[in-house]
Parts: sequence; structure tokens; C-alpha cells
Amino acid sequence: MPRRILAGTAAAACLLALTGCNIAKYLPMDDCVVQPAADLVPASGAMLGVNLDWGSESLEEYAEKLGHRPSVAVSFSDLPLSDADEDDVRAAADQVRGNGGSLLLTLEPHGGLASVTPEVAEGLATFLAEINGEGVPVIVRFAHEMNGSWYEWGQQPTAYIEAFRIVADALHAGAPGSATMWAPNNAGGYPFTGGKASAEPGSADFALLDTDGDGTLTIADDAYAPYYPGDDVVDWVGMSLYHWGSTYPWGENELPEEGKFAAQLTGTYNGLAGDETAAPDFYQTYAVDHEKPLAIPETAALVVPGGDTEQELAIKRAWWQQVLSEDNATRFPQLKMVNWFEWDKDEPEVGGDVRWSIANDDGIRSAFVADLPSWLAPTPVPEECAPVTSG
Repeated sequence: MPRRILAGTAAAACLLALTGCNIAKYLPMDDCVVQPAADLVPASGAMLGVNLDWGSESLEEYAEKLGHRPSVAVSFSDLPLSDADEDDVRAAADQVRGNGGSLLLTLEPHGGLASVTPEVAEGLATFLAEINGEGVPVIVRFAHEMNGSWYEWGQQPTAYIEAFRIVADALHAGAPGSATMWAPNNAGGYPFTGGKASAEPGSADFALLDTDGDGTLTIADDAYAPYYPGDDVVDWVGMSLYHWGSTYPWGENELPEEGKFAAQLTGTYNGLAGDETAAPDFYQTYAVDHEKPLAIPETAALVVPGGDTEQELAIKRAWWQQVLSEDNATRFPQLKMVNWFEWDKDEPEVGGDVRWSIANDDGIRSAFVADLPSWLAPTPVPEECAPVTSG
């Protein structure tokens, strides 16, 4: 298969510093191949990235405003990809190429899981191989938050696993510069009843999700295991993990409790569930026992705008200081990626606008930059790619 390489020993040194891997197994040391994204895991520390509002600002503008180049940029697209979707993904990849780092591509099969056929997956792999060949590693987060009930692909474990494996097999065979990410929603509030995709009692999916066999779905059922596609097709594991507040209904500006992030990650936080039943320990089970790098592909702290900038700063700062704490770096060494959700948007769960962003206010942005820890992995310097005819 034709390959493209990062030119020069400087690029080799850069990727070696980032990943700690052996470049020589790909090419002689005077050249450096664009590595499979599955290998682009920092040897130490975590990559800091952004869920960018692409319609409002470019990645370059965000990096200049922050004074920090994000190591990961998150983009969303439907699957199957339309021509417009491909144009949008290419545009995002072009920006990532200029910035350095990786593209986290979240693929949403809004037409249902049955629309994800082998032909669709092979077309995706061909498309992403072109992007990889231009120097942009891609991590594909397919049908995220599948344990929720709010998306068309939710709470259908059999169909979900089949679709995930179809996509993963195609990517691993046809786009080795791309990797897969399995990323459920945090279990707090599971089984998220009332959504359009809630599993129906009596269905085969309901039986699979009823892991304790008591005939009902509750927080006592395992919110993750029925949806896991298998170690052979999962490169990264991830979890959407926000501070929405302390109690439902959402919409009140509340400081996150001390230790909340770690408690959610390990299944010991009870504030969302409202009872004393612990959720599964996601970190131990999937990052440690399954030996997978862990990402927090989306995180932020809820603030409903009310003009109190001191309160907004206090809430967001308390959250990012938890997420990026030195204690978490030591306690969770498999944590390799954190992406802030840099959007201000209407949220149906709140019935109004939420300011999730940290870069749109000068004071909050300055505080965030001042608090960035030293253990974060550096963003690789972007390099030009040149074609290689052998391989």
C-alpha cells in the first residue's frame, strides 16, 4: 500500500518525544512515517484538545487566543458520509494539519445502525486513508454515548456491536493511520429512561441490558459491558463526562463537589443517580484491565449565563482543576486525552443557553492557561508530508 512520510529527522524526533515508540520499525531513522493513530499515545501525560465550534472560529484562531496549540481537535459528521460531510471533514483535517496533532472524528449514524454496511465502512476507510496520507492521524469515535437513549443508535447492544466491528475492521484494514474509540456516556442516571431509543421491555436488547436479571433496568445494571465491542477492535476507550450540576433538573449554577471527576470515572459518585448504588468502575475495567488508553473526549462545566463572571470562573475553574489535577495524573496513568467542550449553546435539558466555553472570556481564558499543568503532553509540530512509492 502506498505510504506518505513526515520529512526529515526533526519530525522523527518530534514523534519519538510524543509517543516513546520505535520509529525504526517503520522506516530507517532518517525518515518518519505518519504512524497509525493507535500508536499515537503519549508515553507520559495526556493530550489536551478541544471540541471546537467550527462555525464560529478556526483552530488557528482558537490556538492564538489561548496561546496553546491543542493536541486534538474534535469534529462531528453523519455516517454514511455525504459529499458535504466529506468536505467538512477535509476542512477540519486541513486545519489540524496546520496546527499539528490529531483529528478526533465523531461519526453519528442518524439513519440508524442498519445504515452502517460493509460498503459504507470501506468507503469511510478509503476516505480516511487519504487524510492519513496527507499527515493527519484520525481517531474515529463511532456512535458515541450508545448507552444513552437520546440517539437513534442508543440502547441497541447487538446492532451497535455489529456496526462498530464493521467500521473497525474496515479502518484497521484500509486506513492504518486511523484508530477507533469506544465511548459510552457516564453511567450516572442510567438507564436514561424516556428517550426515543429507550430499550423496550420484552425486547432482546432489554434482556441483554438487564445484567442483574431482575426484569427491570436500573442503575444497578451494568451501563457499559453489554455495549463493549471487543478488545480486538477497540483502540481507545472514552467517556463523555461533564459537570451538569449536582441534582436533576439541571439549570442551576453549582460548584462541583470535591473529587467528583474521579468518583464519576470510578463509579463511586452517587449525585446523579440519587441513590447509593455504585456504577461500574470504568477506569479500572476498561483502561486498566482491558489495557486501553483512556480519553475524556468531551468535558466542561455547566454555567447558565446570568452576568456573574466571578461565579462562572469559580465553577469552571473548580472543574478543570479537578480534571487536570496532578492527583489524577498520578492516580489515572492511562488517562491520555482530555478535550474541553468549547461551545456556548442552547441545551434542551436546561431549556436555555449554557456557557460551556473557557476561551470566550478574557479572565476565564487567562485563568485556564495559568492552571495548565506541566504533565500535559506536547502537541507535535506540524510537518510537510512527501509521498513514498514503496510499501
